[in-house]
Amino acid sequence: MSMTEEKAVGNDLSPAEDVRRAVTGFVHEFKGFQADIETKLQQTEERMNMLDRKSLNAARPPLAAATDAGAPHEKAFNAYVRTGDDDGLRGLQLEGKALSTAVNSDGGYLVDPQTSDMVKSVLNTTASIRAIASVVNVEATSYDVLVDHSDVGAGWATETSTIGESDTPQIDRITVQLHELSALPKASQRLLDDSAFDIEGWLAGRIADKFARAEASAFINGDGIDKPKGVLAHSTVDNDVWAWGNLGYVPTGVSGEVTADAIVDVVYALGAQYRANASFVMNSKTAGIIRKLKDMDGRFLWSDGLAAGEPARLMGYPVLIAEDMPDADANATAIAFGDFAAGYTIAERPDLRILRDPFSAKPHVLFYATKRVGGDVSDFAAIKLLKFGAS
Repeated sequence: MSMTEEKAVGNDLSPAEDVRRAVTGFVHEFKGFQADIETKLQQTEERMNMLDRKSLNAARPPLAAATDAGAPHEKAFNAYVRTGDDDGLRGLQLEGKALSTAVNSDGGYLVDPQTSDMVKSVLNTTASIRAIASVVNVEATSYDVLVDHSDVGAGWATETSTIGESDTPQIDRITVQLHELSALPKASQRLLDDSAFDIEGWLAGRIADKFARAEASAFINGDGIDKPKGVLAHSTVDNDVWAWGNLGYVPTGVSGEVTADAIVDVVYALGAQYRANASFVMNSKTAGIIRKLKDMDGRFLWSDGLAAGEPARLMGYPVLIAEDMPDADANATAIAFGDFAAGYTIAERPDLRILRDPFSAKPHVLFYATKRVGGDVSDFAAIKLLKFGAS
């Protein structure tokens, strides 16, 4: 019953008693409010402590000993027991031509947390005539190059003479077919999870590097069957009897040897309209021979680039080192010289595609890489060869 109700029933209270009861009620209500505040503060503190522990655990790097404990087999078993994830177990048991932790050479070396964060791959040159050829992007299965390799007839006439019909130029069509270059390596999901570095990026880089080397070889030696047709795959004839559809060559005069005069001969065997944009193409072994040649005044025909990244020059023309060119053996056409932007056309789809497929070969992940590219000689007059032979 409240103080107002007590007064209503005739229980009169003295002023002192009235104040005492009012103070007592206020203190009781304040203690309840204080207890409620303390409870809420304690709950908030507990939640903050829990969040701190989670953040700390997430930020803390795993100890090497804890990571190594039990080796790959125990780690895979623990993952299976705790989460039902059996990819690791199956990845350890499967055999085949795939990256896996089961065999060191197939990827097992990569799971140690002490492993370097990069793979020091054997360096392979990817130098290609792509750098000097004509490259076009297409969305079709082939690319046609129209070539006008004949001339229009003409003659002199007087003011009143009758003009006869002149020859009409002939146009040829060269079709560059696109071919598919593909690869399908796979790696176990466990290897992808445990590797000490970005194995997916490394694998994609290796695929791209291999594709670059494969196409570079095809642009030189490809037979045109399910691959680009290379420069050296076409028939060759002595440049003195050259005809369209063949590549003309200039002999050095001595089998397996070359002279400074032969270099001069092959340069001027090329038409003047092509020489302004011409380049030499040879491999490193041949370049080592050529850079020793001197002219009649004792000056080297070869000069190194004046700045980093600039190509070396032979008789003032840039040199592309392509390791797929043949060595300077007897009767080998070891050096090519010409305007490759006019003489060789590369047609390709715009990009290299790498698709990651984690479903088709579980517990492995497939990396399906494809590239569509083609190439062929588009102007047989724009390229000449130097043959290391007597004739």
